[in-house]
Amino acid sequence: MRTSGSGYWLKLVGPFLACFLLALPGLLIAAGSLHAPAEFAALALGVSIVAAAFMLGWIGEAAELDLAGGLSVGLLAVVTILPEYVVSVYFAYAAGTDPSMVQYASANVTGANRLLLGFGWPAIAVIGYLALKAKSKFKAGTEESKKFGIELDDESRTDLGFLLLASTLAIFIPLTGSLHLLLGIGLVLLFFFYLWRQSHAEREEPELEGTAARVGALPKWGRRGFILFFFILAAAIILASAEPFAHNLIEAGSDLGINQYLLVQWLAPLASEAPEFTLAILFSARGKANLGLAVLISSKVNQWTALAGSLPIAYVVGGGSAWLPMDGRQSEEFLLTTAQTLMGVGLLLGLRLGIRASIALFALFAVAFVIPDPGIRMDIAWVYFAVAAFFFIRRRRYIRETLQAPFKLPKNPV
Repeated sequence: MRTSGSGYWLKLVGPFLACFLLALPGLLIAAGSLHAPAEFAALALGVSIVAAAFMLGWIGEAAELDLAGGLSVGLLAVVTILPEYVVSVYFAYAAGTDPSMVQYASANVTGANRLLLGFGWPAIAVIGYLALKAKSKFKAGTEESKKFGIELDDESRTDLGFLLLASTLAIFIPLTGSLHLLLGIGLVLLFFFYLWRQSHAEREEPELEGTAARVGALPKWGRRGFILFFFILAAAIILASAEPFAHNLIEAGSDLGINQYLLVQWLAPLASEAPEFTLAILFSARGKANLGLAVLISSKVNQWTALAGSLPIAYVVGGGSAWLPMDGRQSEEFLLTTAQTLMGVGLLLGLRLGIRASIALFALFAVAFVIPDPGIRMDIAWVYFAVAAFFFIRRRRYIRETLQAPFKLPKNPV
């Protein structure tokens, strides 16, 4: 790709400039220079976070050129869900002095996790199926179409192993009705171990397209400087927007008569994860559904370790005790999220996600989303556990290998 000429630079800088302009109203609101009703403020600040997250997505993809091994996928997932970290950590920090904020911290984490697995994974499978169908690889209704599935590489078993380990720790949250500081530290340490393990995975040269490809085409040090500048800018936008976004979202829910808990649980993660979903969907639409799914699985590991583990740490820093309390509803949400995670791992033990499995994941997620009744949520949790148990028994030959994967370096480590 030619990196000279006004056309190249316009295409390179244009998307970043457009994102900054979209973020500007929210920044003015955050700075107190622009006053608006809570509904408009929440929307503008949400757009700021989404715009900044798209910037992070583009530079995160380009940064793969300078990262070792599978660490690129892991850090890309970290970068794309940075907005989620900031919003959740803010709620937990604020809960240290305002107990009413505790519910929102847990709502954001459980909503983000379930949205990623219950909506994101099935969406990648469906789009991958449609992409193959559009390329006339097969016709709908044929035996070949019925056998469609996303095939993952052996290295994805490492992610599944970490999800199993994290779920084993997370089950103590609903059992004790709290998230202890030591458990949080354990989850964060597990995340750093995951990044270390990913840095030793085999490396494939990334295939960049669009804006990310233009960033990647820059000379080495020019690229690194460009990435660093826009990383700082995007992070600053997110940090400036997170607190007012959280407050205005809650206030908007009150003004509109909408349950604030549900707004924080679903709307906030949907906004902050939009770039991540977009990236994975683009991979799938280009016939690389396995790479799109790998990004979302890695993001799930990040959320289920670092994101969940950061809550009690932020709570203590904000003035709270070592025990981040969870009421009955929050404990149920963590139980449901743990159960869904185990079902997801069970379905992928064979390193393949088919259409029927995707439909099952989405159907259960949709029922819990549409009918937020505590009794229904618990029934769905037990269905998740039952399906997980079925596949763990059926594919038991993979369990030992999956649990060992996080602790085994590849044959040709980077």
